[in-house]
Amino acid sequence: MHPEAVPSLRLRYRWGARVPEQRRILLVDDDATFSQVLARGFARHGFECRCCTSAEEALENCAGFAPTHILLDLNMPGQSGLAAVPSLRRLAPDAALVILTGYSSIATAVDAIKLGATQYLCKPATVAEILLAFGGKRPGNEVPVQPHSLERLEWEHMQRVLNENRGNISATARALGMHRRTLQRKLQKRPVRR
Repeated sequence: MHPEAVPSLRLRYRWGARVPEQRRILLVDDDATFSQVLARGFARHGFECRCCTSAEEALENCAGFAPTHILLDLNMPGQSGLAAVPSLRRLAPDAALVILTGYSSIATAVDAIKLGATQYLCKPATVAEILLAFGGKRPGNEVPVQPHSLERLEWEHMQRVLNENRGNISATARALGMHRRTLQRKLQKRPVRR
């Protein structure tokens, strides 16, 4: 059909103009409601969206969907988002991959980037911030850089030692010189922002 015959096409594209490439985003988060909200936001920006609630489901969908962008939650039941990064990279090597988490730490951010993530963001993040991260840019720094609080530094240190001990709580508690239950209680709390 000729573009002049359809008014909506005539407004968007001139005859012979290059049609923009379809952008596809794979949203991987165990919170289905959050994923649906993000999917609506990305759809408004011209993305075709597919939502997955686990890393395993994302790996099944990745090859057939061929995403140009992947947004991956870090903490999910089953395989963690961090563990899925190498497999997703093999299935979609050219896709921009951003990790989004509510439990951020410097250690996991470094690991994510080493494994191939484009960027690492903390929840809550807006669609605009995520789009900037996909472009390899950092969201605007409206807040001046401030040193982290003592509580935040303690939480990050515990995360780093836990990572060094491959998730073994008892070994981490011994290394930190604290009771195992105290460590578990502190790790279950969300980290303070600053």
